Amino acid sequence: MPSSEQAVSKANEAIAIRPKRGKLTLLSRRIYNVFLYHAQRQGVDQPTYALPLAELISDARFTSNNTELLKSHIRDMQATTIEWHTSSGGGKRWTSTQLLGTVMIDEPGRGKACTITWSYPDAVREHLVRPAHYTRILLEISSQMRSYAASVLYELGARYLTSPAQLTMREDVLWWASVLTGRSDLVKVDYRIFHRDTIKKALAELDTLSEDFRMEVVEHKRGRKVEELQFRVITKPKLAQDGAASQAAAAVFDLELVDRIVGVGIKRQDAEEFYVSTEELVLRAAVEHVEQRNRNDTLPPLKSPKAYLRDALKKQYAGVAEGDAKPAGPLSQPVPSLQEKLQRLREEWAHHKAMQARAQFMAMDQTERNACLARFETERLPEVASPIAKAWRRDGIDSRIAGSTFNRWLAGVLWPGEVTDSDLLNFAMLRQT
Repeated sequence: MPSSEQAVSKANEAIAIRPKRGKLTLLSRRIYNVFLYHAQRQGVDQPTYALPLAELISDARFTSNNTELLKSHIRDMQATTIEWHTSSGGGKRWTSTQLLGTVMIDEPGRGKACTITWSYPDAVREHLVRPAHYTRILLEISSQMRSYAASVLYELGARYLTSPAQLTMREDVLWWASVLTGRSDLVKVDYRIFHRDTIKKALAELDTLSEDFRMEVVEHKRGRKVEELQFRVITKPKLAQDGAASQAAAAVFDLELVDRIVGVGIKRQDAEEFYVSTEELVLRAAVEHVEQRNRNDTLPPLKSPKAYLRDALKKQYAGVAEGDAKPAGPLSQPVPSLQEKLQRLREEWAHHKAMQARAQFMAMDQTERNACLARFETERLPEVASPIAKAWRRDGIDSRIAGSTFNRWLAGVLWPGEVTDSDLLNFAMLRQT
């Protein structure tokens, strides 16, 4: 179980990474942060670092014991280079090296604990393990992010939150596209699509999960063309004394979206399931698309609005000004490997079980609910990061970030043990029906 207040002092140069080759994923970023956290605890004087593999899997919120998938993400990190710019006595030094050095996984045999050992290139080991300029990243909050772009923006926001201007670095659009997608193969970017499919969604996710700040994009144009970007970090005001009224207003707003889903021909129970299991910005855009499809008199009525909405969410359709055209495609994505597809399925399964646990909790009587809440506050709450604990004490299960922690904990209580291949197969088949 992750310990309380796990925080890594992450070198600022290691936050906005632009891969030179290969790619970085959300999971590889989580793993890298966990490596750094434990390396910093073991000390800069160590040439190599070691950790029980089970502890790495737990701290990185890795939902599988598949070491082949883990190895794939490690290879991605080893194929990624990082650049360092240092100055001393009027001179400057530029260093380009691997993000991660040699990694070994020792599997001694059945019944014996596996160990993972890793190292960093000598030229930057001290910069990484004992950085002079760093940002404190809470692993618990970082692990809540569900997209790579949101994870990067969270770390950048934490870095620039206390700077006087609260503005990130200013770079060209291609640079930002590579940094926010973890891809090295981009040579040209349609900013309109990049903004719609990556930036807007990441900003919405960050706003939902971060209790302390939100961010907005600052566009720098030449004529009508957006050429460079920055991000502004905006401190969130503390909850006012009339916070309950604000939450009530938010609940009415949420109910309005559920009503719109019902309005396109979907049962309320299914509408509520869509709402609790889908990121709100994505759901809102898909519902608008279905509404526009229903208004198109030149097309036959939908046979199954539920299936159409599910397909719109899967393909991330959005409402358009007129007609029934599909939006332009996102940045062309590399075809995910079988291992990556399995990992995504495991993450979707874990999210699904968390939502099921939430539904079961809401169906309990008050005595059962109180018992669950008391157990959570005894067993899990002391181990979470202080911002999450603070959000829990303030908003309880109504807090997005603390509530999701509770949902995952309750799912583990209700359905303990590892997910089996049979579970995943059944889940995958149910999603297709």
